[in-house]
Amino acid sequence: MLHHVRVMLADPSVAPLVDAYRTCEFATLAKDGTPVPWPTSGLPRTDGTFLLTTSIAFPQKAFNVRRDARVALLFSEPTGSGLDNPPHILVKGTATCADVVHTEPSGDLGELWKRLLVRQPHSRGYLSFPARRIADWYFMRLLIDVQPTSVEVLDAPTGSSTVSESTVAGSGLLSAYPNAVVSGRDAAGAPVLRRTAAADHPGGFAVSLPAEAGFEPGPGALLVHRHDEKLNKMHHALVKGTLGRDGDTWVLAPSGVIEPAGRGPRDTLTTLRRCRATTGRYLAKRGLARPSVPWAAYRDLIN
Repeated sequence: MLHHVRVMLADPSVAPLVDAYRTCEFATLAKDGTPVPWPTSGLPRTDGTFLLTTSIAFPQKAFNVRRDARVALLFSEPTGSGLDNPPHILVKGTATCADVVHTEPSGDLGELWKRLLVRQPHSRGYLSFPARRIADWYFMRLLIDVQPTSVEVLDAPTGSSTVSESTVAGSGLLSAYPNAVVSGRDAAGAPVLRRTAAADHPGGFAVSLPAEAGFEPGPGALLVHRHDEKLNKMHHALVKGTLGRDGDTWVLAPSGVIEPAGRGPRDTLTTLRRCRATTGRYLAKRGLARPSVPWAAYRDLIN
């Protein structure tokens, strides 16, 4: 397997690949120690750091980072990148997230918004009335700064998942995807990620993890997600569980499934209501008034 270690994300052999990927899988450590990955989009900086954001309607990544700074990012879903079977990029590092709500699209955050509004045209719809009245929380962002400590270039895995839909938690989700991203912890307890095929196993789901990946038995998860060329028709879900060994085979024994946005119109409405409620609680707990969003400044980014 191709396996290069870099100390700078801005290395000329790595930077163009990272820049081309539309999304990455970003793993933080939950309070119970589970490495939880979710798909997100970010901005690579010329100094080798990486900027991510999260809306205050989805603050859990921020809470996790503030409690334990260790994170991992995997660039492994090339849809929309224009790349043909590119290598995967695994970044390990630490992150910080100040408890400051940003709505002004300036500086690096402005560059990230400009990139997103170009690469994801449907997100411009949030700038129009009445969407901006019910989805202003989308533009209330917490900034997550990632400082890489290592960067690895990995061959894309071969083979496809062979999971059968059954009564096992998560089987229906995994059977609908060609592969999944495995999250686990290394010997130091830091999160580690790999994309691989999954298969049925009496204890859950068998996954292929090379020895050099550094996984250790413990809490883990399987992430599936997809988007089209324009970052639309998105779906993601997580199968949480325990990662262990059965002889020479790694197995994720599932304990539950998280599917944040669901898949139907009713799910969308429920998600919007939940986001507004979470936003209100986040602001109220900190004694903050609901910040105004400078809509004209966002429209200027696409003019």
